[in-house]
Amino acid sequence: MKHLTFLFQYIVNPKTVGAILPSSSFLGDKMIEHINFDNAKYIVEYGPGTGVFTEKLLKKRNPNTIIMLLENNEEFYLLLKEKFKMEKNLYIVNGSAEKIEQYLQKYKVPYADYVISGLPFASLPEQVSHNILLNTSKILDKDGQFITFQYTKMKKALIEQFFTKIEIKRELRNVPPAYVFNCSIKEKNVEENYGIENSYCG
Repeated sequence: MKHLTFLFQYIVNPKTVGAILPSSSFLGDKMIEHINFDNAKYIVEYGPGTGVFTEKLLKKRNPNTIIMLLENNEEFYLLLKEKFKMEKNLYIVNGSAEKIEQYLQKYKVPYADYVISGLPFASLPEQVSHNILLNTSKILDKDGQFITFQYTKMKKALIEQFFTKIEIKRELRNVPPAYVFNCSIKEKNVEENYGIENSYCG
């Protein structure tokens, strides 16, 4: 049933949904493999869709960890509200990731340790992508990570404008195969003192 829902939403909203099928469990595992669930206090997910990544986050998180889901598609939002209605410390917001700062303030979330994203930057308007990445870099904790997947590397240069370290891994067991971008911002003094390169690519 969720596959049919996803396919219909792709037909109606191809630029914001970005794929004809939900992400695979294999891709989900790769998206969360670097999350320190013992220490993470706040996790944000952009574009959770039918909740493939969300289920994994909820299963592994510390019960006290707050998770915020930001879903712009109303049908997916309603599906998520019903699917996860019994979960504690979970906020589900129907809105744009461009306004993440506003939503964090509303729910008194001071920052994000991790931001997980299923947004298709390749098909979003350039300015929208710019705003989302800029605001994401603002809300992350100093050791925070932005983790996104894309079907090509064409937006790597755009993401590098906001994140100084990017590690990329490929997941072939997805339709279509995807690249996972693990992004962070290194402190200036580390770059200067140790001369570490600005970008890493798998």
